[in-house]
Amino acid sequence: QVALVESGGGLVQAGGSLRLSCAAPGRTLSSYAMGWFRQVPGKEREFVAGITRSGGATESADSVKGRFTISKDNAKNTVYLQMNSLKPEDTAVYYCAGRLVYYGTVVYNEEKDYDNWGQGTQVTVSN
Repeated sequence: QVALVESGGGLVQAGGSLRLSCAAPGRTLSSYAMGWFRQVPGKEREFVAGITRSGGATESADSVKGRFTISKDNAKNTVYLQMNSLKPEDTAVYYCAGRLVYYGTVVYNEEKDYDNWGQGTQVTVSN
C-alpha cells in the first residue's frame, strides 16, 4: 500500500486551466501504473486518464480527450493531470490512483484495477 496525496484543485472559470499533482511522500512511484478518476455526488467514480508505470503510454476518457493530459515524472515521484479548456461539467472531486506493476505497458482504466487511492481534491469550474 502507498499513500497518495493530491493537490492543485480549486475554483476556476470555464475555459481556464488547472494542474493537479499526485505524490507519494517517502515512496517511489516508478513501479506504479497511475490513473486519475473523478466523482460527482450521486454518481459513480469515472475514469479520466491513465498512464503506464514508465509513462510511455497514456489513455484518456472521450469526455476529456484533447483537453486533459496525464504525465508522470518518476524522478520526482509525481503524477500530473494538466486540465485545459475546463468546462462546468468537469466539476468533481478528482482522485489519484495507483497500481503496483512489475512489468508491462498496460494502461488501467477501471476503478477495480487500482488498490491505492488518494483522498481527492475538489475542482470547481464556474460559468
